Amino acid sequence: MEHGDRILVLDFGSQTTQLIARRVRELHVYSEIKPFNVSLAEIKRFAPKGIILSGGPASVYDEGAPKVSPELFALGVPVLGICYGMQLMTHLLGGRVERSTKREYGPAELEIIRNEDLFYGLKKGGRYRVWMSHGDRVETPAP
Repeated sequence: MEHGDRILVLDFGSQTTQLIARRVRELHVYSEIKPFNVSLAEIKRFAPKGIILSGGPASVYDEGAPKVSPELFALGVPVLGICYGMQLMTHLLGGRVERSTKREYGPAELEIIRNEDLFYGLKKGGRYRVWMSHGDRVETPAP
């Protein structure tokens, strides 16, 4: 596998971080997993074409919750947040994350309602079974 296009997966403690990186590699794109607190300088040296923020067990409101530098979002590289990663990105970029009254675990259904680059290859209106595991939710997306 060539190392031209590369994806960086930042690990926030998800049980599925290895699976995420493997799925990227199955698409013939090189990926590496680094801890969430890797330096911005090291991320720049790696020169990823995209960054994935994994999920994790924390809440963005927990004392000592893992964070990334907000400068990460100014690198000009697409960033995909999954679960905690999405909540953290929303929180850092000015959106609103709400604590849920209960944690949710188990299968869920994802419906593709718009054709976007992120969903390339998936049919608009398509429904897909996914796994959810979260306690918080994004109430208002970041601007």
